[in-house]
Amino acid sequence: MAVPTDPADVTVRGVEESDLGAIVRIERDSFGQPWPYTAFERFLDEPGFLVATRDGAVVGYVVGDVTPNFGRDIGHVKDLAVAEPARQRGIGRSLLVQSLVALAIEGAKLVKLEVRESNAPAQSLYRDVGFETTRRVSRYYRDGEDALVMVLDVPEWQDEQ
Repeated sequence: MAVPTDPADVTVRGVEESDLGAIVRIERDSFGQPWPYTAFERFLDEPGFLVATRDGAVVGYVVGDVTPNFGRDIGHVKDLAVAEPARQRGIGRSLLVQSLVALAIEGAKLVKLEVRESNAPAQSLYRDVGFETTRRVSRYYRDGEDALVMVLDVPEWQDEQ
């Protein structure tokens, strides 16, 4: 069964400072080692920091930025979460794809991310969108779990869209 890329009742837009409280609540509900409020504040001006809203309430977010790298700028998806009641509806996919477009517009030629080795649903989403696992980083997370580094070649991805 195909999951819709753009759920009809959800709007994806750039983050606003007033969204941060809801983002932090989703972060705390989603992750055992959540980012603090101040971490999100640092990325407020990034074009790849988007929220998904339904009926005016934030139901998910993605944080992405671009770092200059000698003509082959690198995008980095740093965080992505959807509120538990809104999962399995394509919202995470929509956030990810729209963030990738924003990072491409900003000049990213490659986008990377790290994902917990145990997070099979996230890995599946990333692979489905076009990311490939390139390496494992031992003990990446504070609790000692390994991370998989996944990358996406943006020009190749754009050609397929």
